[in-house]
Formats: sequence, C-alpha cells, structure tokens
Amino acid sequence: QVQLVESGGGLVQAGGSLRLSCAASGRTFGSYAMGWFRQAPGKEREFVAAIRWSGSSTSYADSVEGRFTISRDNAKKTVYLQMNSLKPEDTAVYYCAAAPLGRVGVLVYEYDYWGQGTQVTVSS
Repeated sequence: QVQLVESGGGLVQAGGSLRLSCAASGRTFGSYAMGWFRQAPGKEREFVAAIRWSGSSTSYADSVEGRFTISRDNAKKTVYLQMNSLKPEDTAVYYCAAAPLGRVGVLVYEYDYWGQGTQVTVSS
C-alpha cells in the first residue's frame, strides 16, 4: 500500500516556475515507478512525466519536454516535478501516481495509487 500527498501547486504568471513535490508512505516506494499526470476542466487526465524506480529512466509528454523535469529521492520517499517556462495551457490539477512497474509507465491505467492532486494555475 502506498499513500501519496502532493504539494507545491499555486498561481504563477506565464514564464514562471513551480516545483511540485509528492511525499509517499509505504515501505516499497523505492520499487515503484512514479508518474505525474494532470487534468484540466472538461478534459481527460493526461500523462505529464514518469520516472523508473531507480531514477535511471524518465519519460515526458511532448507538450512539456524541455520545460519540466521529474526526479526522485528514494531515501526521502519523494518525487518532484520542476516546471519551468510555464504556459497558461499548463493550468490543471496535477496528480502524483505510483505503480509497481519495473519500467516507466505513461498510461493512467498502469498506476495503482494516486494522490489527491494539487492545483496549478498559470495566468497570461
């Protein structure tokens, strides 16, 4: 069982930066792939970024490639999403997710555990 709590969301102007954190509980965090997804009003939840349990492999959505960076600290049981050059279209609720995968997962159904989400709003 893994419980996830996101933090770090907020209101930022276009071009600004935010760093999201996701704190996990559970002894098996280090063996889980972690992902960030987002959901804007009226839209489907979509993949943003993911990282392998070891941190040796990452994947990004095309829309955030080069602007966002996912990382993890297994000793602190925390995964991060550094978001730079934010755009109004990045506005959404951002969710952290965990999956017992030995690889990077990019699909919603691959993830078993989800946080409650944190709101990110980017003003133009």
